[in-house]
Parts: sequence; structure tokens; C-alpha cells
Amino acid sequence: MASPNVKMINDAEFKSLVLESDVPVLLDFTAVWCGPCKAIAPLLDDLADANLGKLRVVKMDIDHNGNTPTQYGVQSIPTLLLFKGGKVVDKRVGSLQKAALAAFVAPVL
Repeated sequence: MASPNVKMINDAEFKSLVLESDVPVLLDFTAVWCGPCKAIAPLLDDLADANLGKLRVVKMDIDHNGNTPTQYGVQSIPTLLLFKGGKVVDKRVGSLQKAALAAFVAPVL
């Protein structure tokens, strides 16, 4: 079951929910047909729940939002971008295991 702490966002919400966020943001570029995206989803849910108030986890469907994925050069999914202070501080492409995902976000927590 998807966590209520992971929000699907669109291009119009990107600036306010990611770039202007007062907490670090993990943005997952995804699509409904993507197997690796489905595999990482429960880990992102757990991460969002465990870091509520310290990290915002959001997802963006690349099939319905073209501007933001293009702006950030997304060529493969899942692509995870880690933002802090409105800037990308790290990036991962592909599905990650739980320990690797935790290590990925640890520097901004």
C-alpha cells in the first residue's frame, strides 16, 4: 500500500514543492509501466514514513510531465534526484536496494 507521505507531483507543482521546499526532497521520476519503478516504490514509501518532517519524497510520472524530466536530462527511469536548498546534490539512475537508498539520502538528513 502506498504511503500517504509520498506525493505525486506535476510540472506545475515542481517549483513550489521541490525547489522552494524547506526540507530536502527526493524526487523519483517514474512511470506506471516501469518494473524497476514498481520495485523501488515500497522502499521510497518506507523512507518517507521514517523521515517525515526531515525529507520530502515525491514522484513525477514522465509520461504526463515533460518539462521537468527534460530540464534535468532524465533518459532512464527510475531516476532519483536529491535536492537541498533548491539544488540537485546527488543523482541515482536505476533501482536501489534499501541500504543503498538510505546511504544516498543520509548526507542531507
